[in-house]
Amino acid sequence: MINDNYSKLPGAYLFSDIARKVQSFKASDPGAEVISLGIGDVTQPLAPAVVEALHRAADEMAIAATFRGYGPERGYDFLREAIVRHDFHERGIDIQPDEIFVSDGAKSDTGNFQELLSKDVRIAVTDPVYPVYVDSNVMGGRAGTLGADGRWSNVHYLPCTAENDFVPDLPNEHVDVIYLCYPNNPTGTTLTRDQLQRWVDYALDKNILLFYDAAYEAYIQSEDVPHSIYELQGAKCCAVEFHSYSKTAGFTGIRCGYTVVPKELRLPLNPMWNRRQTTKFNGTSYLSQRAAEAIYSLEGKEQIQATIHYYMENARLMREALTSTGFQVYGGINAPYLWVRTPDRMTSWEFFDHLLKKAHVVSTPGSGFGPSGEGYIRLTAFGDRTQTTEALSRIKSLNL
Repeated sequence: MINDNYSKLPGAYLFSDIARKVQSFKASDPGAEVISLGIGDVTQPLAPAVVEALHRAADEMAIAATFRGYGPERGYDFLREAIVRHDFHERGIDIQPDEIFVSDGAKSDTGNFQELLSKDVRIAVTDPVYPVYVDSNVMGGRAGTLGADGRWSNVHYLPCTAENDFVPDLPNEHVDVIYLCYPNNPTGTTLTRDQLQRWVDYALDKNILLFYDAAYEAYIQSEDVPHSIYELQGAKCCAVEFHSYSKTAGFTGIRCGYTVVPKELRLPLNPMWNRRQTTKFNGTSYLSQRAAEAIYSLEGKEQIQATIHYYMENARLMREALTSTGFQVYGGINAPYLWVRTPDRMTSWEFFDHLLKKAHVVSTPGSGFGPSGEGYIRLTAFGDRTQTTEALSRIKSLNL
């Protein structure tokens, strides 16, 4: 017998579908120079401080006295202590090293953490939403059945639309777990400190667990937008937080991130997650963790900020160009994503196809992120500057 929950998943993963469509187009038009503003992969090289740390770590692995095999499943102390000091203590947040779990990225952890939950819990997600949150719960058998409207019967959807300024309303029915991602993927929008405190207060009052994905916090520019949910009073009692170095430091190919599981949570999730990780995970590579440690050095911080500025300058150029062309554009201020309404009542996939075939530009259809994503596309600012500028020129020339 197989886990038949997998058979409930519709087709392929969103980005696999996009890759298949792009490959098919390239095969039909081999001369087309396709530019991707779709999948959120980075293009700028690793920071010099990171590269130097990788070289040093690799050299250590060539000497018996400094060679390392299996590392601690929670992560090496040198990285966990750096995380606590720089990401939390410097912001006045009391997080301890034994509440940090280093991993190979936030995607894995946000997908795997649901294993700690009963199959009977009811989850809520913002809509549109990063697909992994929903798909992993489908695999876990708690999403119910997929309706013709694209909604799962046992998932509570919290619409985030232009009409509510992309600020979701609190659930109007019982839920046990709420997934929040801010800065948001895919819309690129954020919650202010007061808006997020409302969610924490609600979770504490209703005994709800929050899963908070902070993968893009390094891109926040506004002072009233929190970098961590633990900046909010009471959050350590109700929230698990996920972090990634993929977009912060270009680690999409290195693979490293971490999850914060406070010991103050009302449920014993810290020892449970530790038990899960020690059983199913042999730890993030030593090289990756030394590379991550390097981003907290003085040189590393400066270099990482320069790369983030590069991408956010892309976002500014994209916002200005698209807005001047007549598009309705959201995000791109505190996040490297832009959420763009499709023109002429095109569906998300219709506009995806139009951009691909007419401008040779790859986007991400908003409907792939949930029902409320229909009528939008997501564009990323992670491209090379020259190619990004060229893509914008092509889109403007379409005269949409």
